[in-house]
Amino acid sequence: MKFNTFLLFLFIAITFLFLFARNHPPFAPPPDVIALLDCAPDSPSPWCIRLQSNKPPHVSDTPNHPLDPLTIKEINMVRSILSSHALFNSSNPYAFHSIDLEEPHKEQVIQWTKADPLPPRLASVVARVDGHSHLFTVNLETTQVTVHNTVPRSGYPTLTFEDLTSTIWAPLSNAEFNRTITNRGVDLADLACLPMSLGWYGKKEEGRRLIKIGCYSKKDTPNFYMRPIEGLIVLLDMDTKEVLEISDQGRNIPIPKAANTDYRYAAQQQKLNLVNPISIEQPKGPSFVVEDEHLVKWANWEFHLKADPRAGVIISRAKVRDPDTGEMRNVMYKGFTSELFVPYMDPTDAWYFKTYLDAGEYGFGLQAMSLDPLNDCPKNAYYMDAVFAAADGKPYVQPNMICVYESYSGDIGWRHTESPITGMEIREVRPKVTLVVRMAASVANYDYIVDWEFQTDGLIRVKVGLSGILMVKGTKYENMRQVPEQENLYGTLLSENVIGVIHDHYVGFYLDMDIDGSDNSFVKVNIKRQDTSPGESPRKSYLKAVRNVAKTEKDAQIQLKLYDPSEFHVINPTKKTRIGNPVGYKVVPAATAASLLDHDDPPQKRAAFTNNQIWVTPYNRSEQWAGGLFTYQSHGEDTLAVWSERDRPIENKDIVVWYTLGFHHIPCQEDFPIMPTVSASFDLKPVNFFERNPILGVPPNFE
Repeated sequence: MKFNTFLLFLFIAITFLFLFARNHPPFAPPPDVIALLDCAPDSPSPWCIRLQSNKPPHVSDTPNHPLDPLTIKEINMVRSILSSHALFNSSNPYAFHSIDLEEPHKEQVIQWTKADPLPPRLASVVARVDGHSHLFTVNLETTQVTVHNTVPRSGYPTLTFEDLTSTIWAPLSNAEFNRTITNRGVDLADLACLPMSLGWYGKKEEGRRLIKIGCYSKKDTPNFYMRPIEGLIVLLDMDTKEVLEISDQGRNIPIPKAANTDYRYAAQQQKLNLVNPISIEQPKGPSFVVEDEHLVKWANWEFHLKADPRAGVIISRAKVRDPDTGEMRNVMYKGFTSELFVPYMDPTDAWYFKTYLDAGEYGFGLQAMSLDPLNDCPKNAYYMDAVFAAADGKPYVQPNMICVYESYSGDIGWRHTESPITGMEIREVRPKVTLVVRMAASVANYDYIVDWEFQTDGLIRVKVGLSGILMVKGTKYENMRQVPEQENLYGTLLSENVIGVIHDHYVGFYLDMDIDGSDNSFVKVNIKRQDTSPGESPRKSYLKAVRNVAKTEKDAQIQLKLYDPSEFHVINPTKKTRIGNPVGYKVVPAATAASLLDHDDPPQKRAAFTNNQIWVTPYNRSEQWAGGLFTYQSHGEDTLAVWSERDRPIENKDIVVWYTLGFHHIPCQEDFPIMPTVSASFDLKPVNFFERNPILGVPPNFE
């Protein structure tokens, strides 16, 4: 009888798996992409999303700048060239983990003008063939394929959408898993599972691409994140889809109720109309233009802008116009989000491994969703699409991934009102209008908003916002009165049976500063107290600035300290102002957080870029990803911290500044069921770059 019941149950499970697999193909681009796959017009394939009629198809796009991303034609050409390569021309399984532009050498880009032909177009390709990772360069003009022997000793490439979608349903082919789910009182039809990178914790995790799966109940709510099946973790081989281990240590923990978890507007009983609609009108149209799809010109700024599957947004060749000479002056060659680190502070079996490196493991750009007009971006926004490659090498379009808009919120550019006692009736005020470049990535439950804001006074502000849904833990407790005083919850009780686990967020930025040229120096300007000598002054102390030029990388490893204040300048020592100061920009930190984890903790080794808030390295085109080229399951031997230990010379060199923006997050009830946005930022601010205030000539507003 028991055996027949098991066969019946197994039959139901396999039937469910078949239906699930039929409706969830092993590879599918995200639901809001425009697919550009080789489909017949009447193809029934769920991959073949038709092109939206109101969007440019991008099929005829051509590159106009050396840094323009690969076009649809070029991605298809890469796929065609590689299809005849020996590695891909066999029966071995393969997947493309990235197909991106291999940017020309920096010197070529700097010397290039619009009148020149483009440098040879090259594609950088990361692929796995028959279980092995490979790095290729494909020359689109000569069709030559170069295989590089620079694959890191450990780690795997960024996950593909096929990896993510296929691993979600793979456990359903395991009868033990299905029994575990039903024993926990969850109908298989209500099951929602998420693939979770597992970091690296020793030899037992080597030799196979592994992933862990955590599951939830989506019954009666779209916010399944708030209904975890606590303690249930599945270890899966990503390549074979074999379930290697099922750990279920939460059988006594109830699944939280669905009540009050739906965050959609239509589901709210109490609707709040707190403010009247606000809209910025531009009767003469926007003040910026986007030339050739990627070159943004606004006010006194121009820069190249593109989407990237790993970094999200890349700003290149940022220049600002000098108000006195009219010259476009170099500020930053390239800036982007290099890595994110999100460690959760719960050492228990179902949580210790949740220490994500979102850019290197999942692809920050791949997780960027289409922006919602009027809500993500204002009415006056311009939208830019992204063209990425799927795991089979076919291109697809992510529409509206980036928005660009002018922002005016009543801020003041500069002002002065003269005191009446002087007898001069002067009131001079200038409004501050800025240009914002925005993207938003939804990395599973969390949403990140990244803004690059350009100001007319030469300042660049980089701001990161955090929103979305907390990763929560199920608990038997419904009220804090039930919790023994000595018990560590590893977080905050947010609702009945729901704990918001304490965690950190770190966002590491790559900033290749080129202040009036590539050869720059990093100067730490210490603000020191100077005690006066007896009888020198009625004052006992004052502050002075002590400038120290960093000679090597270790001189420029900075941990911010409130009671040891400093400024951090990037200067061009060969370019001086009229009165003799070296021209420069300074990194201006705002509120941030520092990692408190032990440096020998395995996740901290992999995310060692968070050991300091500022690093400076000599420019090296192979050193762009702070967590390493192949981050997934890496051991931490190819990171910013490892490179910087070489202690290379950085004085009067082409240098890269790395800045780590951090958040400590102790969840609170206001974060339930979805959290209001919190944000932090840092600035890149001119320091002796201009001869004087560069926006003196900006007119005031008049009615």
